[in-house]
Amino acid sequence: MSITSPEIDTLLSKTEENPFLLCSIASKRACDINNMLRGQHLRVTAIQDFDDITTMVSGEDTVSIAMQEINDDVLGFVQDEFDDQIRGSNAQVQQNS
Repeated sequence: MSITSPEIDTLLSKTEENPFLLCSIASKRACDINNMLRGQHLRVTAIQDFDDITTMVSGEDTVSIAMQEINDDVLGFVQDEFDDQIRGSNAQVQQNS
């Protein structure tokens, strides 16, 4: 799989040119979408004797959906909260050393 639309340069400009931040935001959102779809699937199978419904979101995979949400400014991050989480993670690593 490759991301061609939206372009990677456009996506990076929305995440401070940080590819790790871009991947983190997109992967967390993709997991949320997967969980949502899994929940819908389980509700359908709970009320039907057989599963004849295939859950699809316009034929796109969840990472592509997340990347498009970032491009459309629907998905982003709060700089201060992100910085606090990074500082907290770094403190944990230093304690474990």
